Amino acid sequence: MTAPALPDAELNLTTEKMEKVAFILKTTAHPTRIAIVQLLAQQQSLSVTDLSEKLQVEQSLLSHHLSGMKLKGILSSHREGKNIYYTLKMREVVDVIQCLAACTFL
Repeated sequence: MTAPALPDAELNLTTEKMEKVAFILKTTAHPTRIAIVQLLAQQQSLSVTDLSEKLQVEQSLLSHHLSGMKLKGILSSHREGKNIYYTLKMREVVDVIQCLAACTFL
């Protein structure tokens, strides 16, 4: 069974907006990445060690996700001594995830 088509006026999505949302969804399409975004939305900046402990994920796997998200412009980082701290650079990611969380079918 297919969902009924919605009139274009209800969606109100420009090509630019669709491309940005698609980019965000592709870049965050993993439970660990979504969890990273949630944590960084709550706390301004977290170290790799803090993220690893909170998410109970090995640092090597976490670093892989973090570097990919940083490369795509979702996150930024800075070094303080031996620690690397990550922050959300693209705040719109939080909006997209909140919209998805509000979906009644999830």
